[in-house]
Amino acid sequence: MGIIKKIFKPSRLSEEDGIFFDEMKKLLGFNPVNLAHYRRAFTHRSSNKTDEHGNPLNYERLEFLGDAMLGSVIAAHLFTEAPAGDEGYLTKMRSKIVSREHLNELGRDLNLIKWVESKVSSQHFGENIHGNLFEAFIGAIYLDKGFTYCEKFIYKKVITPYVDIPRLEGKVISYKSLLIEWCQKEKKKFNFEIYEDNGVEGQKYFGVRLKIDGKIIAKARATSKKKAEEKAAQRAYFAFQEKINKK
Repeated sequence: MGIIKKIFKPSRLSEEDGIFFDEMKKLLGFNPVNLAHYRRAFTHRSSNKTDEHGNPLNYERLEFLGDAMLGSVIAAHLFTEAPAGDEGYLTKMRSKIVSREHLNELGRDLNLIKWVESKVSSQHFGENIHGNLFEAFIGAIYLDKGFTYCEKFIYKKVITPYVDIPRLEGKVISYKSLLIEWCQKEKKKFNFEIYEDNGVEGQKYFGVRLKIDGKIIAKARATSKKKAEEKAAQRAYFAFQEKINKK
């Protein structure tokens, strides 16, 4: 058994790299070859690391690469599985699968944040760190093992467990976009009025009043303007759901 392990696992790894190798193998479902790619996938820009040429060494470029890999594999899957879908339909469906919310969920499920090397406390990371790490991890797989392994991993972790086309067709990814589209179609005037709402929590909040045809339809508050607008739009959507979904 010891001989077999030596065949499939690099023999000159330090104890730390050996532990990292085993953990990556569990996540991947296969043996990683170049651990440096995966180390980079978990290196935050606050670490201020550079390569031998002085270029920044962090996960952001891998994030870009992983996003492209995810998009291409999912696009190919939808192209095959939804032969009647036009370009607009396929684009919307892909957006639902690779939404920031879903990518964050995938990153959290794999607990990728436990491997992050950073000079900043994890408590100061934004919510999107989980999705960013997931995309970077995909990018690392592509560099390490090529497209075929990358595609297999995406099918195993994303497409097989989560991509249900009929269910996704009914999923709303942006209530704000949906509401604006409906207002424009129905020639209704809409306006998101934003104001600061510090409350008593000791954290800065933004309040939003959503007006349609001069009437306040929904109110919401959140820690960012974007979140407050989306929350208000969601509440307005449910108020007009029957009319919006009417063919």
